Amino acid sequence: MRKPDREDELTTLENVLVTRLDVQDSDSIIAAVEAGINQFGSIDVLLNNADYGAYGVLEATPIEKIRRQFDVNVIGLLETTKAVLPHLRKKGTGTIINIASMGGKVTFPLGTLYHGSKFAVEGLPEALHFELEAIGIRIKIVEPGMIKTNFGGSSFDFNNDESLAEYQPLVG
Repeated sequence: MRKPDREDELTTLENVLVTRLDVQDSDSIIAAVEAGINQFGSIDVLLNNADYGAYGVLEATPIEKIRRQFDVNVIGLLETTKAVLPHLRKKGTGTIINIASMGGKVTFPLGTLYHGSKFAVEGLPEALHFELEAIGIRIKIVEPGMIKTNFGGSSFDFNNDESLAEYQPLVG
């Protein structure tokens, strides 16, 4: 997780390693994979669950937030997958689970960036399946709908510029 120092429940469990992994920090990804292998001897499952939601008017969204949308939801998923693949390939088995969203199947107004990234999260594992199946690794997609999470809080970023009057009826 990005901030393991804030975790107080998982750290009390046996056979659980709580370590830093920020999908926007390549070094933390490598370190987390290595720490998992060192502590448990093996990694059997990778669960890609990082999520960020840039919603709102595309024209009003700064490029940094556009990049963050794809860095977290797509590039981060690819980078963590790529980091664990050599280990799984060597074992000849393993499972990768990607948490997608119903937002990768249907779209809602003002969700251009979020939905674009989630459509990628749908398509990437579908194509990667062919590579991984040949070497004994399974890949799965979980597509939750409206469930109680903090997505509407720290993971949600709405962008608007009220001076772009033409968009305001839709925003409203």
